[in-house]
Amino acid sequence: MAIRYGCFISYAQGQFDLMIKFKSELTAALRCYLEPYLDHETALFIDTEQLGGGDDIDRKIARAMCESAAMILIYTPKYESHKFTRREHAAMQLIEAERAQWYDLPSRLIIPVIMTHHPLSLPPQIANSTMYVDFSRFTMATPDMKSNPDFIPAIEKIVARIVEHVELQKISTPSGHDCNQFVLPDVPPEWRSLPTLSFPKK
Repeated sequence: MAIRYGCFISYAQGQFDLMIKFKSELTAALRCYLEPYLDHETALFIDTEQLGGGDDIDRKIARAMCESAAMILIYTPKYESHKFTRREHAAMQLIEAERAQWYDLPSRLIIPVIMTHHPLSLPPQIANSTMYVDFSRFTMATPDMKSNPDFIPAIEKIVARIVEHVELQKISTPSGHDCNQFVLPDVPPEWRSLPTLSFPKK
């Protein structure tokens, strides 16, 4: 296996301007700041750009995740509601557990970036991360993220984490490792249990 992507972008798709703009701005900033570090690797894997009609989606996603040094998780409440995004999170956890046997991980492979907070609380999968980045102040009026001083320090922190894993995985990945063997796990349970509804008696 060779590292092919700096990071895999895991997100719940949106139809309207805010979610579309956020993903576009974030990925443009990451590409901009990753470029000086990456030579043969592609900075990002984004499903809407790399997948085509007729692809075996599960197989392509599994391989791309395995060939990525890390994963950016764009968190919105919608993210935890979707089976396929929870599945991507679970898949990267499996990949992280495997790579922890190859080298001492300096940080986790999953990097949550919060676009929108849950109205109650962040789920433990995000809140308990060793590092997450809170970009929930982003709005349609936010200037270009890659040149915005409110966001640049966090972008640089994310990039530093990604490129460290890229370099460590280049020298630590077993020569016979085959990403074609990696398969996505079953869909995990919902991240937060649904409350039991009860109604007051008359």
